[in-house]
Amino acid sequence: MTVTGFEQHFGSPAQGESSAPGRVNLIGEFTDYNEGWVLPCALEFRCRAHWRRRPDNKIVVVSQEYPGERDEFDGNAPYQQGSLPWANYVRAVVAASQTTGYPMGGIDLLLHSNVPQGRGLSSSAALEVAVLGALASAFDWPLETTEIARLGQLAENQFIGCQCGIMDQLVSAAAEPGSALLLDCQSLETTAIGIPEQWTLVVLDSNHPRQLVDSEYNDRRRDCELACRIIGVNSLRAATPAQLEAYRSEMTTSQFLRAKHVIEENQRVQASAEALANGRLTDLAQLLGEGHRSLADQFEVTVAATDALVAIAKAALGDRVAARQTGGGFGGAVICLCHHDDVETLVTAVHQEYGARTGLEATVFSSRAGAGLELVSYD
Repeated sequence: MTVTGFEQHFGSPAQGESSAPGRVNLIGEFTDYNEGWVLPCALEFRCRAHWRRRPDNKIVVVSQEYPGERDEFDGNAPYQQGSLPWANYVRAVVAASQTTGYPMGGIDLLLHSNVPQGRGLSSSAALEVAVLGALASAFDWPLETTEIARLGQLAENQFIGCQCGIMDQLVSAAAEPGSALLLDCQSLETTAIGIPEQWTLVVLDSNHPRQLVDSEYNDRRRDCELACRIIGVNSLRAATPAQLEAYRSEMTTSQFLRAKHVIEENQRVQASAEALANGRLTDLAQLLGEGHRSLADQFEVTVAATDALVAIAKAALGDRVAARQTGGGFGGAVICLCHHDDVETLVTAVHQEYGARTGLEATVFSSRAGAGLELVSYD
């Protein structure tokens, strides 16, 4: 995107740019809203928000991904859903920002994103963080990365209606290039863990029609919350396998299985962070494999397409690849970590076998770990 594109839409040049990345989660699925640990990293795909202040209180937003569509609303009015689904995320971010008490004025926004949508790579979090960065820059808000992440999460939880945790927004805001981010979702403490330079992130997009079905996602969150009440802990972070087993008879099958996944997944995250820090790909391969099986059997969010991609990757490279479904599930993408020299073998196997197994064609993205929120002023 260029500043010229902004001027074509709004008649004046942009004053600045805010950009934020999509993310891929190496391991730690559904642990974030249970106050556990996650191990994501940013991708090189980004959402960019070019902005210019207006003399009124209007928020005017257009997107290069949705030509001909335009949304306008009062930035100081209570949240009201509009007719454009993509623009409702901007409305939600503005509504979340109103809770800070920071002054809000008018702004023109031109959005452009190359983060694949609906693939478990957090295109919505990238948009939220990019828009928050633009608002903070335009109106001189003193927002720290953690506050940006909390506001993005609030936008999702309170206004979009998806009860996500804070992982997506925080890694989009705070990621360090070349590193994964070990995130404690209770304290929000982060530790950057470098990814060996000879390893490549390969994202296998299943192209299985995916919608993060809010009812399914929220049902699983409720199962976790009810399991906490039964055990008598504030979050599943504080629960042990022994406690879970002791209260098994008081839980439904789904409550037990969801909680079992989260408790064991927290242990896998810690072990995976250590394996990554020490460059032990074989150990990481085993841990991600266990995580994928747990997503399939205990959290029940994988589909035949993502299961097939993991199986193809393992058949092609064995313990030389760490692979599992990533994101909210019900389709989406598989993340693979492997040596540069093995990428061609992996991609060839996927192209040769995936279509025959599923009738679908996978899209393959290779990426390094990217940077978090970046702000540029043109003045």
